Amino acid sequence: MAVSVMAICALGQTPAQASGTAEDGPVSIGVIGDGLQVREVRVLLDGWKPGVRARISEWRGGEWVRDIRGWKAMSSRQQGRYKYEIATWKINKNLRHRSRICAEVSGHGERMPCVTIKR
Repeated sequence: MAVSVMAICALGQTPAQASGTAEDGPVSIGVIGDGLQVREVRVLLDGWKPGVRARISEWRGGEWVRDIRGWKAMSSRQQGRYKYEIATWKINKNLRHRSRICAEVSGHGERMPCVTIKR
């Protein structure tokens, strides 16, 4: 179900190198952008878990570089019968070629989906 929600989140976006999705268990990340510019990042968690938070970070060569955005409370949403938590950030920044944007959700530290930014 997370894939269909990610598709809904990306509707109307033109394909671009900075765009992509990834999931690791119940945690998903969607990145929207053009070239190396990332416009927006969305993190989803399957199910409702009030109080859960998410953050996004940049990684290069398997090494943590920095937090792109710190912890943010996720909002509960429902699409049909599918319930999920979502956090969205407007980024509007260029990242280096081959940087990875990774999502982390509180209570799900073992799950960290990432999207690689490419030229």
